[in-house]
Amino acid sequence: MSLRLVAPAILAAVVALPLRADPIDPLNELLDRIGLSEIVQIMRAEGLAYGSEMAADLLPGGANAAWDQAVSTIYDTETMSAMVRAGFVESFGAADPAPLLAYFGSPEGESVVAMELAARREMIDDAVESAAREAFQGLDGSADPRLGLLDAFVDANDLLESNVVGALNASYEFYLGLADGGAITMSEDEILAEVWSQEPDTRADSREWLYAYLLMAYAPMSDAALGDYVEISSTPEGRAMNRALFVGFNGMYDQISYALGRAAAKQMIAQEL
Repeated sequence: MSLRLVAPAILAAVVALPLRADPIDPLNELLDRIGLSEIVQIMRAEGLAYGSEMAADLLPGGANAAWDQAVSTIYDTETMSAMVRAGFVESFGAADPAPLLAYFGSPEGESVVAMELAARREMIDDAVESAAREAFQGLDGSADPRLGLLDAFVDANDLLESNVVGALNASYEFYLGLADGGAITMSEDEILAEVWSQEPDTRADSREWLYAYLLMAYAPMSDAALGDYVEISSTPEGRAMNRALFVGFNGMYDQISYALGRAAAKQMIAQEL
């Protein structure tokens, strides 16, 4: 079973943050402008589909009502949104969000967000994801100028490494949840060794998914418009935003993954009795 929880998490106490931004809070306003509420809705849909796949792979009797309810609770969008907001605000640092607010409040920035959300939503469909991956495979290693722009975008924001680290951490948390729930017997060192053994495959898969997604999302953009987006993402403010987004989303996925491990362990034990 693939443990990748992409891309770009819940049994912890929820930080009491508003789902919509206070007008005087520029960081929460920035999250609203980049479509956080829509992103977590898409991630919930991805998570419910992933939960069905996990049940088929892990649970002796497959999914049941208790499992479906557990997965639905874990992927609660209000909780997910609050966790991302908390991590984002805490880690954004001293950078000035004003240039980012201006860009993402402009027609060009709003169009970028709409394209990113549409591509992420469409890639929930396995057939669409496969087609997007095939499109990237056909260009990978070529001198295609669009790939050059995407390379600059990925490198400027350390997107590949951040995705790989996030996926490995999520995998670790899932195994830890299984172990803490009594479904498997593994020490933390054994879990670390197992997760680290996945690194090459995780890196290759993350790279392919990332570029497939970016190619699909930005296909309607001109090279000039994409260049503008790469430029703003490469500024200190853009880098601060992307770092903070990874802190928020990876922290969310860590907690989701642990919760899924605990829920899966509970079902595995119950179905074996």
